[in-house]
Amino acid sequence: MPGTPGNEDGPSPLLQWFGERGRSLGFRSCGDPYGVLVGEVMAQQTQVGRADAAWSAFMTRFPTVELLALASGGDVLRAWAGLGYNRRALNLQRAARLIVARHGGELPRGLADLEALPGVGA
Repeated sequence: MPGTPGNEDGPSPLLQWFGERGRSLGFRSCGDPYGVLVGEVMAQQTQVGRADAAWSAFMTRFPTVELLALASGGDVLRAWAGLGYNRRALNLQRAARLIVARHGGELPRGLADLEALPGVGA
């Protein structure tokens, strides 16, 4: 795997294992930081297969961080149905609102700013 962190002998064993056996998930390969955030939040305390299946429908309903920020809480919870732990959905919406208000609709790049988003940091 060119450009993969490792040592002079090649990628680390973990990255090599993942390259050979890691699951292909929509939110991992979408290339959109917002889409990855949605998928990662969904995968918290949910079977990854269920989160991956729900991710596509959620992203169809809220394809941009701006649309999620503008949605009603009820719409967000309906789109989240079946994943449980609804606080994650509401925190994701709160994060979307902060991303729009403070970062111009772009996910922050700095670790401290990312960790300050509801549902992301400790």
